[in-house]
Amino acid sequence: LLYRPERHSRVGRSATACPPMAPPPLVARFKTDLEKAVLLQNFERRGWVRGGADEGDWHFYWASVHSVRQLFNPESGYRLSDHQLINHFPNHYELTRKDLMVKNIKRYRKEVEKLYTEAQLAREAGGIERATAGFIAPQLPDERVDLDFLPTTFLLPADYSLFVEEFRKDPTQMWIMKPTSKAQGKGIFIINKLTQIKRWATAKPNAPHVAPEAYVISRYILDPLLIGGKKFDLRIYALVSCYRPLKVHVHRQGFARFCAYKYSNDVTAIDNEYIHLTNVAIQKHADDYNATHGGKLSLKNLRLHLEAVYGLERVEKLFEEIGWIIVHSLKAVQSVIINDRHCFEVYGYDIMIDNALKPWLIEVNASPSLSASTETDRALKLRRP
Repeated sequence: LLYRPERHSRVGRSATACPPMAPPPLVARFKTDLEKAVLLQNFERRGWVRGGADEGDWHFYWASVHSVRQLFNPESGYRLSDHQLINHFPNHYELTRKDLMVKNIKRYRKEVEKLYTEAQLAREAGGIERATAGFIAPQLPDERVDLDFLPTTFLLPADYSLFVEEFRKDPTQMWIMKPTSKAQGKGIFIINKLTQIKRWATAKPNAPHVAPEAYVISRYILDPLLIGGKKFDLRIYALVSCYRPLKVHVHRQGFARFCAYKYSNDVTAIDNEYIHLTNVAIQKHADDYNATHGGKLSLKNLRLHLEAVYGLERVEKLFEEIGWIIVHSLKAVQSVIINDRHCFEVYGYDIMIDNALKPWLIEVNASPSLSASTETDRALKLRRP
């Protein structure tokens, strides 16, 4: 699925197009920091060969985040050649670090709302030129764009006062806390009392003179869509080849990740991560973990189930909304990402669906897992598009 904003976008800042790359070499040479079968088999299937011992002997580099940081460090003195591609943009973290993702999406919401307001005023005044100045799309939205896809979220400790004000509106609501720069469910916990926040805030860090770790706290989705009584989320892969103009390919072969235990929002189960957190790194330690399928269901089979229960039209609308979540989240960082022509990015989107079939963006991963923990997982990740 290819999204080209020059045809479909409504909102965006003006920007130059990605310059074309030089013609590729006859035999591509690859380098990788991750010896994963998912990568190696795909490279070999295309007839690529591993690069030599020379540090720059590669055309395609699947690098770790650490290697990318070193490569783009001005002090390294390294310059990418015309034929070299690498799998991260220099500041990809603008979307994949939880606090920055929230900050950028909130800013984008304000920009879109401002544009819509200006468009309405311009139409009422009989002129549209003023409202279109400085934007890519020549047309303006006739109605508000639905950007309500991120659960109410605050940054801690910076937004603590704002969070307390929101918390007191509904003291029965549960909230989920996540460290801003950790993955695989590490450091996540759920709270339903302000005293739990205060204990976290006053806890001493492991090392002296170290500031408390930054967290985001989000309204917990209390009514998730359940299958077999179990909570799940979706992992969807999106490849961005260019940010200006935005070009994104959404992989059709994602999957759903299920919790091992049946869901309950009872406060007595608030600390049971096998009920609330879908991360495989957590669920694989549950007593009821199924080592055959790993708690995963292909996106294709999930859609078939949902269509049988809710009908084709509702499910098509759901997945169209998920597609727009991906597009709008990318447009939220379009103006801040360093759009290096040697870079691309494979994002792992985590999407939660509530029982009204409304999708919610949970987070975006810069290095989605490529490990295959079960035969089912292996089939899902090695399947050709």
